[in-house]
Amino acid sequence: MAAPESNSFATPRLAAGALFVDATGRPLLVKPSYKPGWEIPGGYVHEGEAPLAACRREIIEELGKDLTVARQPLVIDWAPAPDEGDKMLIIFDGGELGESDLSAMIFADGEIVDARFVDESNLADYLPTRLVNRLRLALRAKSQQRCIYAERGLES
Repeated sequence: MAAPESNSFATPRLAAGALFVDATGRPLLVKPSYKPGWEIPGGYVHEGEAPLAACRREIIEELGKDLTVARQPLVIDWAPAPDEGDKMLIIFDGGELGESDLSAMIFADGEIVDARFVDESNLADYLPTRLVNRLRLALRAKSQQRCIYAERGLES
């Protein structure tokens, strides 16, 4: 007997993050305590949770603030990972923050230990190539007021 067709459907992990920038367009990066390197605010979507709701929840958890996030995604990236399987990553537009917003962030649960705005030319010093590419696409999408579909961090 043949396997049910549904066994061949993709069941990707889904993650959602937000691109926040300062007045000069530098993206906000956060340093998690539980792994090396830096990220953008965000995380995995829970079962039954919408990506935008997950993004907003993660921002509150990580930054200690309920910040507005636009409904229109900037980037939707098909990004399978050898150690994690199929993944779909979405970046939403969090808008502009200032230094006062940064200093008011509360990292209450210890998940995040630092946050800073980083010049686009220095992203590779903080992030793996796949995330540098995705973040650059998000910055471009923001400036062009559109959504970019990507595969493995590259526009398709």
